[in-house]
Amino acid sequence: MASQPETKAEAEALVPQFQLERVLNQDQNGRRITLLGNIASKPALITLERAAFPTDTALVSTLLQSLTNTTNLGANDIYRWYMANRSASASPAQPPPPPPPSKSDIVSSTPASSPPPPTILPDLKLNLIYPCTAQHIRKYSAQRVRMVTETPSIYKTHIQPFISRQRTAGRLDWIFNILDGRTEQEDVIARVAWDSASHSGFLLLPDLNWDRKTVQGMHLLALVQRRDIWSLRDLKKKHVPWLKEMRDRIVEAATTRVFPPGEVDADELKCYIHYQPTYYHFHVHVVHVMLEAGATQSVGKAFGLGNVIAQLEGMEGGEETGMDSTDLYYYLGEENELWKKCFGRIKAGEEVTLNEP
Repeated sequence: MASQPETKAEAEALVPQFQLERVLNQDQNGRRITLLGNIASKPALITLERAAFPTDTALVSTLLQSLTNTTNLGANDIYRWYMANRSASASPAQPPPPPPPSKSDIVSSTPASSPPPPTILPDLKLNLIYPCTAQHIRKYSAQRVRMVTETPSIYKTHIQPFISRQRTAGRLDWIFNILDGRTEQEDVIARVAWDSASHSGFLLLPDLNWDRKTVQGMHLLALVQRRDIWSLRDLKKKHVPWLKEMRDRIVEAATTRVFPPGEVDADELKCYIHYQPTYYHFHVHVVHVMLEAGATQSVGKAFGLGNVIAQLEGMEGGEETGMDSTDLYYYLGEENELWKKCFGRIKAGEEVTLNEP
């Protein structure tokens, strides 16, 4: 005889009975965890994953009002990041407090030791940009994405002047604050080969999207000391020895100075460069290979450092031959200034207005 279907109440009653044995896996940058245990002496698996955030304005406002224990992890210029908890939006009615003890209830003048407070686990990681710019708003808005082809001619005529303009008006002050030792020094994991004759110096520090705890979610940034290389386009054949030395030093630092030696091996790291980058001071992203690849690691955004080195080595020409002489394929959101004033207009057969006042 077939068993009766399980009721909703019966299904819900199973979860509190789960007895944990061990953690099997953690992924999604620590946002999903799979556990092995048992229910009524039978093996069971539970996967915990943080639910999607609401988009309704009223619900989002309630979420913001529920934030507690907000702890700042670091700040630099207009960028700040935090860990926080969510409190219950509505608490059930509480029973009245017990009456104070009478004298007859007090049997000793020595107070009983109270249990330690429970450990509070952060629910959320917050990144705050304040005051933000119109460029930030465009970057973080939902939008369609387009693949573009940036030829050497388009780069020289339109993109290079745009990059030069982006480096003015204090837009890189927060980077220079780090490099010059004015901010975020407590977050610097390593200052490697600083002021070296080979110009291979760099700072290694945590990316603001990493919680700084999860091994497989590790995401680091290597900010180079030299200021003459703005982006991938500035790399030339003459830079190959510099890139190789820097890559080796980055891997060494990432495997020995973040976690205890042996916890992360060299072949568990990925090094890549963004194009277009968020800011035009050359930097290398370093992530654990188990970090789930989101948009920032996808084709059309991330260029593997090893692949770039090999491409430079295989180019014909002298030492000045470089990445400014090849087509680059990448994607842009339709709110991006490069799409709206350059590539979108090229597609429509209109005049490029990227560098007009």
